[in-house]
Amino acid sequence: MDTQQISAPSRAPSAGVVHINIRLTDGYSIISNRLSQHRDMSLLAIGLGTHIQSLPAGRRIGVKALAAIFPESEARIAAALRELEHHGFLRRTRERVRGGRVATRTESYNHPEAAARRAEAGARAGAVATSARAIDPAPAPVRVPEREPAPAPAAAPAPAPAPVPVPVPASEPPVVREPDLVPRLVPSPAAPKPPPPPLPFPRRPSAPLFDEAARLLAGLQVSAPLFALSEVDVERLTPGVAAWLERGVRPDAVRGALTDDPPVPLRHPAKLLRHRLIALLPPPVPAAVPVVPLQNCDDCDRAFRSPVPGCCGECRDVRAYADDEPCLLGA
Repeated sequence: MDTQQISAPSRAPSAGVVHINIRLTDGYSIISNRLSQHRDMSLLAIGLGTHIQSLPAGRRIGVKALAAIFPESEARIAAALRELEHHGFLRRTRERVRGGRVATRTESYNHPEAAARRAEAGARAGAVATSARAIDPAPAPVRVPEREPAPAPAAAPAPAPAPVPVPVPASEPPVVREPDLVPRLVPSPAAPKPPPPPLPFPRRPSAPLFDEAARLLAGLQVSAPLFALSEVDVERLTPGVAAWLERGVRPDAVRGALTDDPPVPLRHPAKLLRHRLIALLPPPVPAAVPVVPLQNCDDCDRAFRSPVPGCCGECRDVRAYADDEPCLLGA
């Protein structure tokens, strides 16, 4: 019986793409994986960026020039150019050329992060060199002092007599002084008291609003017997309750906020209600957000929201990348 031949397993993957590569000697471009495998850009933007990096310098890459070559619309090409510009693979600047014209210079980057670091390092080095030239003064000339003759040795001074010890009397215990007490900033009982904060008042007072507030105050003693108010108290507190009602607070919520958990014993219900009307005042109702009307685009006739008529965002991008002006492509 013949021996079974055991073959080595194939190195090709069982699933997925298999690369059949042939060594290229001409007609190729080196594209970074930062562009070809970018996860935050669309396939159209990646393909367009690859095409732009393979072009020679000086080739036009406007929307109309690219739409004449590829089947995508001008709006999709403009959106892809905007993606490349957002992620740093394209940069558009305007320069003045000969004849007083303004040309659009488009720079294509295969490594945006490294290009940004290089530009930052160059700017930092230029700033350091400029500051060094402006701050460092010219070195002063060094003068060599003339040699002077050595002085004659001076005679040694006679030793001073030793001091005679003097008896020191016993010192008295030190006097400890108490620090000056800082006076407490407490107003005197006769000092005038600051005026109380004013009671809230509605921005748009009306008779029905004040009538509803007065009925609410007069009926507090039904649900909360401790809050029995006089006619004068109801008249004084009515503007505050009207301000609450104007701000969209329901009468039941106003009644609960004013009478919930009163102190025991409750001696001055009107003063407590005044304090709560001021301290617990809710914020005003926010103004309604205006609705932006719909407009029809002047170019593509699609609807978009804008306060003024004109073009939509995509058509504005198409106009921004239009080939009305000369375009310079730099690698």
